[in-house]
Amino acid sequence: MSNLHKAADITLSDMLQAIADNPGLPLVFTYNGSLIRSGYHVTEVKAGQFSALDCGANPEAWSEIFVQLWDIEGGDRTHMSAGKFAAIVRKVSEHVRLDGTAKLTFEVSDGLQPMQLFCAGMPTVTGSTLTVPLEPRPASCKPRDRWLVEQSKPATACCAPVQSQACCA
Repeated sequence: MSNLHKAADITLSDMLQAIADNPGLPLVFTYNGSLIRSGYHVTEVKAGQFSALDCGANPEAWSEIFVQLWDIEGGDRTHMSAGKFAAIVRKVSEHVRLDGTAKLTFEVSDGLQPMQLFCAGMPTVTGSTLTVPLEPRPASCKPRDRWLVEQSKPATACCAPVQSQACCA
């Protein structure tokens, strides 16, 4: 999946805005074709500033926020409310600088399987829950992704007909 197709990437601000509109609804994540279990737990929220060199020797820099979810049974527990999730993020922000425009990545494990990385889609109200679809975060080639974006832009060559004048001899 290239950056062109990352419709599922949202920021922390996007997530918190959807929650602000629906704080009382249960917050349910979907991943790998299943709903997260009702006892899920936010085990960690961390912020990172990254600097890298991509495969084309181009310098890269970005911010990313990771939310770690432990997908476990909760006995009689129900899914946490969207407002409780926002309160956890607020508590973290008292100690860690969280950039609202940072890419949001979810790390999910049931404690037995290895942790998997997911990008989040826009939360939507589904029935009586606020549902957040999580999709696997694949590797990508940034130079190729930039090239694909450029290729998708409309051609604006000087020889294209513009009004009635041609700029090429």
